[in-house]
Amino acid sequence: MARGLVVIDIQKDYFPGGRMELVGAEAASRRARVLLDAFRSSGEPLFHVQHLFEGDDAPFFAPGTEGAEIHPEVAPAEGERVIVKHRPNAFMDTPLEAELRDLGVDEVVLCGMMTSMCVDASARAAADLGLRTTIAADACAAPDLRSGDELIPGATVHKAFLSALGSLVVDVRDTDAVVARDAG
Repeated sequence: MARGLVVIDIQKDYFPGGRMELVGAEAASRRARVLLDAFRSSGEPLFHVQHLFEGDDAPFFAPGTEGAEIHPEVAPAEGERVIVKHRPNAFMDTPLEAELRDLGVDEVVLCGMMTSMCVDASARAAADLGLRTTIAADACAAPDLRSGDELIPGATVHKAFLSALGSLVVDVRDTDAVVARDAG
């Protein structure tokens, strides 16, 4: 039973001054770094996922722009795998599943951005693929969203998506609980 870490879309456009700023991106990236450090120390497989929009009308993550770059807090170390995706689901039209399976991974820990889009889509896909899936809740971030005239705060969006996923789809824990599982 092997476990792998998948760090989803922690890219510069999600941070202050970026084209799609999220609520809590800086705090989430610091917690993701704790996960990265733990997986690096244990030697467990880890993957960075980078979203690049295709086409000239990219709302953010335009190829070749600074905003599309992985944030320095969680930058890949030499030799770490970066999977490029063009859709919210990190498994769709990418080699991620095959590479996880080749390494014998049957459990994934996910963290990243956006909780309400790419983390959600990837978590549901991982579960559908039969991978035991955990989301490190405090290592994810979401945007403020609108529903009609109402503004839904990013913290509420984040909690709503995680509570829905955690009810029946995946295990949702804080980073410290994910890391402590290994120590205990």
